[in-house]
Amino acid sequence: MNDRSIAAIQAEIEEEFSMFDDWTAKYEYLIDLGRSLPLIDPALKDDDHLIRGCQSRVWMASALEGENMRYTADSDAIITKGIIGLLIRVLDNHPPEEVYAADLTFIDAIGLREHLSPTRANGLLSMVKQMKYDALAHTAKKSS
Repeated sequence: MNDRSIAAIQAEIEEEFSMFDDWTAKYEYLIDLGRSLPLIDPALKDDDHLIRGCQSRVWMASALEGENMRYTADSDAIITKGIIGLLIRVLDNHPPEEVYAADLTFIDAIGLREHLSPTRANGLLSMVKQMKYDALAHTAKKSS
């Protein structure tokens, strides 16, 4: 299990983004975060792993390893890759019940949603929904 709570990771992200004065610098930081996202297995870049509802192409795979959700992802857009990287940072390696129940307050706290185009904001929502849906599916498997 991740030794830091989802809330603690979100607080860390909020603190990191508060160091930047404007959204140009925040976008640059998001791009850097996207570059640091571990490479996804090329075999997972298929239609089965494509997140619907995103303007850019985003592939995500999830698995239950032990008691925790594990996520891997990639995008063909650098800002979107940074966004999915943030979501993975927050939700990865936590029990599916915690992932599903997580209130992702950092998205609004750092001003991300308000600084995205409507299509990117829809994509962000689609990414969150897919990650939570996968966690819910694994929760159902655990209880059956």
